Amino acid sequence: MLEIGTKAPDFTLPDKDGRNVSLSDFRGKKVVLYFYPKDNTPGCTRQACAFAQHYGEFQARNTVVIGISRDSAASHGRFAEKYQLPFLLLSDPELTAIQAYGVWQEKKLYGKVSMGVVRTTYLIDEEGVIRKAMPKVKPDTNAAEILACLEEA
Repeated sequence: MLEIGTKAPDFTLPDKDGRNVSLSDFRGKKVVLYFYPKDNTPGCTRQACAFAQHYGEFQARNTVVIGISRDSAASHGRFAEKYQLPFLLLSDPELTAIQAYGVWQEKKLYGKVSMGVVRTTYLIDEEGVIRKAMPKVKPDTNAAEILACLEEA
């Protein structure tokens, strides 16, 4: 988990259409960077749909929303189309950004231990500095919590 006040690590990853997108492309805008385990799973779908529902409010606040998981660009394309997701989904099968942001961690489920993406959201300011770090967020309330943070700023 990265600390508030530190520079957000830059990355370049493909979007659902295979175009490379870098964090540095969004200097001058706030960025909601959320990491999630897997496309089309119940929690990840609820989280993505909540961000989609509030997307206009994020845009009105000069804020870009980016979701990152290990899923392929093709999977992201199907996921975005199925749920009409208007924001960027980036593919990170090599764990480049996932590890740089400290969200690849040991997880326990029903006594079984495995490595995976811990659902985490970062709010990054216009200069590329982390302003909020939210580990183990709840899919249903994450988008509203981030909007509340933006209103306070």
